[in-house]
Amino acid sequence: MRPGNDVPGRIRRRPGGVALNIALALVQHGQPAILIGTMGDDAEGDSLIAELTAAGIDCSHILRTEDPTDHYLAIETPDGEVFGAIADCASLEKAGDAILAPLRNGALAQNGTWCGPVVIDGNLPVPVLETLATHEDFANARLSFVPASPGKAERLRVALQTRNGTLFVNRTEAEILTGRPLSDAAEAAHALRTLGAHRAVVTDGPRMAALCDAREVLRATPPRVSATTTTGAGDVFLATFIAAELANDPHTEASGETARAILQAAADAAAAHVTKATS
Repeated sequence: MRPGNDVPGRIRRRPGGVALNIALALVQHGQPAILIGTMGDDAEGDSLIAELTAAGIDCSHILRTEDPTDHYLAIETPDGEVFGAIADCASLEKAGDAILAPLRNGALAQNGTWCGPVVIDGNLPVPVLETLATHEDFANARLSFVPASPGKAERLRVALQTRNGTLFVNRTEAEILTGRPLSDAAEAAHALRTLGAHRAVVTDGPRMAALCDAREVLRATPPRVSATTTTGAGDVFLATFIAAELANDPHTEASGETARAILQAAADAAAAHVTKATS
């Protein structure tokens, strides 16, 4: 496909977005999920909330706005790779810190201190990301940062400032954050730790994934599969990792062979996801 081309293809419309995909996957793993963000006070927002609530996601703290519900458009190649995409996050950008109110006003957290896990979507505006990464309100939370795309990887530079966060990126995003080429996921994870990340998890498509923390660098290799779509694979990886780690110990990060097994389970789940038929 080139500029100006009109090519045959199939158009599918479905609920999506990084935070939503991860919430759905967490529920499928038996973990409760509360979605925080914005949706328009329109028919699309009503329909989406009804569908997600039926799937088991708590949508009661979503901020409804007068703006239209946000959309994301992705164009995929025949083998499932994303050729290009447009993210319309206008209402999310406009809402800013207001979406964090349930975590600070007592609705979800006593005394405005949330101590549970928080998955942070790189579509959030930079000031909101900075609040989550550095404000004392979230100092005891288990933060997981995930870019929405390589184009927004720079937004997550704030994740390098946290003492309690895990940065989930692919190798391309790690190269953007480090400003240099990286040979594989293990080198990338170690480089992010060197830059200040508390813990870094790096994927590299069908190649080795790696985790680096203060103790060690762990590796996992996905099984070889034939992909039909890669959209959402990173979200499945992250949700599987988080769900397995919470199931192991809801209060402490996994290490050693336990962490290696969790990393491998996440890589296996992402590989299984990319082979699914896209109806």
